[in-house]
Amino acid sequence: MQGGQSALVEVYILGMHIVTSTPEEFARYFEGVRARTLKLVPLIPAPDLEWRAAPGAFSFGDTLRHLAGLERWMWAENVCGRPVRYPGHSEELARGAGAVRAYLDALHRESMEIFRNLTEEAFHAPVVTPGQARMPAWKWLRAMIEHEAHHRGQLYLMLRMRGIATPPIFGLTSEEVRARSLGSQL
Repeated sequence: MQGGQSALVEVYILGMHIVTSTPEEFARYFEGVRARTLKLVPLIPAPDLEWRAAPGAFSFGDTLRHLAGLERWMWAENVCGRPVRYPGHSEELARGAGAVRAYLDALHRESMEIFRNLTEEAFHAPVVTPGQARMPAWKWLRAMIEHEAHHRGQLYLMLRMRGIATPPIFGLTSEEVRARSLGSQL
């Protein structure tokens, strides 16, 4: 960055244009992403927490532990220049709905503190991913958002497979958007 100007990083995620020029702006955006995921957690029936759609598939609990663990022990470590310390997603990490939510929240708080305290230099500095790819830290953090969206979609599908109604992600259902669309007037 020359002349004291911060680099502007423009990112398109899920069709939405976001601008992240600082670690704080990134953190603010990611808090919204996580909030949309957290809307699903209370819908998971406690007896279904470890239910799997198929043998070897992630359970609801696995998915939430996985999101928490990778956020903290992969992405937060990598952007600090440290190696991955991901402990996996097994039930031994957090057993039961309350413990899973506490694990998710605690690791998220730790990660957000790390992300918010990144310097602009560190935010734009190259990191090495577990796959040995080199990229700017902000770009690696963008992958974390895509990872969250991927697993949130799995949670939505798993809830529907269990017969549980899910909320629309941005306030309107597909049918409501279609009813409000210009094309529905034709």
